[in-house]
Amino acid sequence: MHWWEAVLLGLIQGLTEFLPVSSSGHLVLAQHLLGLSPKGSHNVTFDVFVHFGTAMSILTVYRHRILEILTETLRALGKPAQLPRQYHTNETFRTACFILLTMIPTGITYILFKDFLEARFSDPRFTCAMLLVTGTLLLLTQLRKNPSGPITPIKALLIGVAQSVAMLPGISRSGSTICAALYQNVTPQRAADFSFLMLLPVVIGATLIKGMEVLQTGIEISWTNFGIGAIVAYASGILAIKVAIEFVRRGNLRYFAYYCFVVGALGLWLIT
Repeated sequence: MHWWEAVLLGLIQGLTEFLPVSSSGHLVLAQHLLGLSPKGSHNVTFDVFVHFGTAMSILTVYRHRILEILTETLRALGKPAQLPRQYHTNETFRTACFILLTMIPTGITYILFKDFLEARFSDPRFTCAMLLVTGTLLLLTQLRKNPSGPITPIKALLIGVAQSVAMLPGISRSGSTICAALYQNVTPQRAADFSFLMLLPVVIGATLIKGMEVLQTGIEISWTNFGIGAIVAYASGILAIKVAIEFVRRGNLRYFAYYCFVVGALGLWLIT
């Protein structure tokens, strides 16, 4: 991998992880165009680095909120007898519970369908087809006018199901989870914030799993190129989070839908 490829892929990962256009789908297509194997050991290692960069961007943008969630959760867990009361009276602790709920369907899906999901990453045409699905999901948010409700346990669980489906390349994780929240009448700002906060444990978990796989292979690492990719993913991720929040707040997700339609259709036409 050349340094400019690391910059390009890091930029793609950072921007598309949070913009509702599928980071996995764009990485599959970019690697296909660059002639890089998505299953190559060096590319798997690179994915670990850029995902770490995007995790750091979430920690940077939401550092105060994350610290508040961790503090309130530890405080609540310190008094088990008062957990029901904390759940009903402490919104921050309730958010932590909702994030935990979203991880249940995500974890089950990964365990049951890991091989099937990973096999899809070698099929760019499948990725393009799923981008068309993402575009449809985004466009359908126009039918939900002025969503204004809170997140509930059932809503959180369904948002987790949406995150599970987004393990398929081409299905946007942020797009599907934000759409699932908006469909259920969740306030746009709350939907976007929750989508990015619930991503953090998933990204950290996936990074640890892939990191262990990399250590077991014992491959040599191009620290310069991989570090560049992680830094670019981190910086572009911060920008993407802020842009995505603004678009969601204004209800302008249809522009990302049009983009997904164009990229997906062109990919199906051009890729053989």
